[in-house]
Amino acid sequence: MPEALEIERHRAAIARIDISRPVRLAIEGSILNQDTTFFDYGCGYGGDVQRVKNLGYTSAGWDPYYYPDVPRTPADVVNLGYVLNVIEDSEERRQSLIQAWELTGKVLIVAAQILINAPSKTQLAYNDGIVTRRNTFQKYYEQQELKTYIDEVLNVDAVPIALGVYFVFRDEAEKESYKAIRFFSTTSTPRVRIPIKRFEDYQEQLQPLMAFFTKRGRLPVKGELENEQELLKEFGNFRRAFGVVLQATDEAEWDAIAYRRSLDIQVYLALTHFDKRPAWQKLAPEMRHDIKAFFSSYEEACLVADQKLFSLGKPGVIKTACEKSKIGKHTRGAIYVHVSALAALDPLLRICEGCASRTIGRVDGATLIKYHTDKPQISYLFYPEFDTDPHPALKVSIGIDLKTLFITHRDYETRVNPPILHRKETFVTSNYPRYEEFAKLTQQEQELGLLNQKSDIGTREGWEKCLAAHRVEIKGHQVYPIQES
Repeated sequence: MPEALEIERHRAAIARIDISRPVRLAIEGSILNQDTTFFDYGCGYGGDVQRVKNLGYTSAGWDPYYYPDVPRTPADVVNLGYVLNVIEDSEERRQSLIQAWELTGKVLIVAAQILINAPSKTQLAYNDGIVTRRNTFQKYYEQQELKTYIDEVLNVDAVPIALGVYFVFRDEAEKESYKAIRFFSTTSTPRVRIPIKRFEDYQEQLQPLMAFFTKRGRLPVKGELENEQELLKEFGNFRRAFGVVLQATDEAEWDAIAYRRSLDIQVYLALTHFDKRPAWQKLAPEMRHDIKAFFSSYEEACLVADQKLFSLGKPGVIKTACEKSKIGKHTRGAIYVHVSALAALDPLLRICEGCASRTIGRVDGATLIKYHTDKPQISYLFYPEFDTDPHPALKVSIGIDLKTLFITHRDYETRVNPPILHRKETFVTSNYPRYEEFAKLTQQEQELGLLNQKSDIGTREGWEKCLAAHRVEIKGHQVYPIQES
């Protein structure tokens, strides 16, 4: 047994200038909003409490050192952010998780340090963690270890949101609805092509119906549309109302939306196979209506989804799907796809990526997804200047082995000569906002022969030598000759 140390827990509190990542993810995911109350359990200096309050939300927090006199009050959303990893006593750690859950009305946010970001092992080992140089305690979890810990202590199924961040839902249907939304294809409402007077007369009333179909790929059922009574009074039923919409728009575009939505459901259901698949009654009502619209039964929907999932285990299936993909940049051992294009990929590739993200959640800030065709691995690549830098440098890569779920993390930020990107238009779809700009730059570079030496131009230094040899420079996304002085 190690000798008892006087751990100074309060020194682990971090003074932040922005909302912490777990709370930001809750806001971005509409978990935390103006209609919900927020409580920060172990709030440290209270930065999140104040910033959430500044957004106009009801917000409070407690901390055993900095705010010991604030009452621990129930709230819709409770944050237990980076608390578990600083408590050296395992029973107290367990009780903190239980007490935070007892205060939670809707969603508990649990965040902890993950092992891939752990410092060197030279620090003093203590209990099941380490004592830092600041005399604070840190326990570093594996991603899956953290989920197992939360699930076992609270008897729940925690949802991975990002590395080291989990949401724990009180309501099963809300949990499944949140998980399903991740797999929704984002699409735009078809344009009006033919000026039909009847459509123009009722365009304002028909707009919510069009928006609903764009989002869910089907007509609403009773109680799902805000202006339902108004539409039914005028048209009798939703089908007749939508018939007017079809006269003014391209029906094939609406069919494509419905088809994509049915694929979204298959991807979601395929990935529920790994956990305890929700019973029909546990699905959110809108999801049950979706499944009824696209499949003859829940059993059939699950069967179709499972067939796709199990096919991934067959040799060569992923490689073939990658080779056939019209989206993404193809290399000898991989295909690279921008995150914005994920929903447009073959469902098999979407399910494959889902096998990675179901473990590590949304990889916050990732730019490209790399599908390895020579091994069962997905990598997430971070290029923060993808849109603005004509040839952005790789900052970080996170890889996940789909067999072992082992996560690797590589940092390129401090490298003098990092890898860079070319032909950016190949990573995105043609409707990406800057697609034309990217494509035009590639065309210029090709015409000047800048892209011929593939092995030399893949790094920052190699590319700069290439530009110097051709006496050109790039400003914005344009190539200019270097002016002789």
